Amino acid sequence: MSGLIAAATSAQQKRIDFRTGLTSGTIQRLPGAFSPLVAKLVQEIGFEGVYVSGAVVSADLGLPDIGLTTLTEVADRGQQIARVTDLPVLIDADTGFGEPMSAARTITVLEDAGIAGCHLEDQVNPKRCGHLDGKSVVPPDLMVQRIRAAVSARRDPNFVICARTDAAGIEGIDSAIERAKAYADAGADLIFTEALTDESEFAKFRGAVDTPLLANMTEFGKSELIGADVLQELGYNAVIYPVTTLRLAMFAVENGLREIASTGTQAASIDRMQHRSRLYELLDYERYNEFDQGIFTYPRDAR
Repeated sequence: MSGLIAAATSAQQKRIDFRTGLTSGTIQRLPGAFSPLVAKLVQEIGFEGVYVSGAVVSADLGLPDIGLTTLTEVADRGQQIARVTDLPVLIDADTGFGEPMSAARTITVLEDAGIAGCHLEDQVNPKRCGHLDGKSVVPPDLMVQRIRAAVSARRDPNFVICARTDAAGIEGIDSAIERAKAYADAGADLIFTEALTDESEFAKFRGAVDTPLLANMTEFGKSELIGADVLQELGYNAVIYPVTTLRLAMFAVENGLREIASTGTQAASIDRMQHRSRLYELLDYERYNEFDQGIFTYPRDAR
């Protein structure tokens, strides 16, 4: 039964695993999962963690990434994903869904949801997608308050609190570095600098900040797509691929729907579909059957 209906690894152990991974010298790769099923695949393929993107949660609800989602909506999706995987889950908590007191409550809710860590950002609330223009950041002192509130609310000391700064594209990389140092001093365990442009900027940031660092390798944004091996050589501790799986899926779904609309059948798309047998394998159908047969001890014709 272990690991069948829910993950075999406890939330506490997943948090320990995440912290250990961040200081292991091996970069922790966290693809975004837009559903629990995707998270199961991320684990099966051999990644070190799972990421839940706020932009993806918004998009999945048919909303733009402008701070319209609620803590409950984000935490519920995070809990669904964390429940099925033995990997640690890092989740996007936007600006903490309010000011410092709300950020504190956010940490307790995410801990209860079985999440391994979250990141809070220094954008003005409501926020914007980190790779769009027109963003604004709060004064550093206000972000420090958010982080301190989050740290003070943490009950499991292994829950990772990551501070994201969007200042590089607004105030310049030197300002982002100073903010990162202040956020680390306030208790952030991990620093996420959004929208750095190329390898030289990632290297400059690493050279100036001692705290573990996370890189965002999102497509169609401001950052050059850099391989995980190069990021590891630069000294980065974690990398996320936040929207990749959603973009892959939606591209395939749109093409398949257009095929049906134009021809009246999905026959031409069959070779681009996951086979039912593979889906059943990923869902572990056989073990469910074995479990069911093992406990089904009363006659099938019983009334």
